[in-house]
Amino acid sequence: MEIEVVSERNNPLLRRVELRIRVEHKGKKTPTRDEVREAIAKIKKVQKDRVIVDYLHSEFGWGVSRGYVKIYDTKKDALEIEEEHILIRNGLIEKKEG
Repeated sequence: MEIEVVSERNNPLLRRVELRIRVEHKGKKTPTRDEVREAIAKIKKVQKDRVIVDYLHSEFGWGVSRGYVKIYDTKKDALEIEEEHILIRNGLIEKKEG
């Protein structure tokens, strides 16, 4: 899996950096959010719990996915700003039963 940062934008109002990414995974399945979070954390040298994968869409038949990732200044910022379903999908909080 190769990740290319297509664009990077600093958003000081929401205390985060926003990335548009391109993930090449020819001959393999689409990477999971967790795999992408780990790879981005390693590339940007930040803690994984500050990285949120908003979406990751595969291009049919190409072995390429495009996505939108946010890197918050702190985990607390991510928990305050992000919507609950996105936090659940990224494994930062557990789904509430009931």
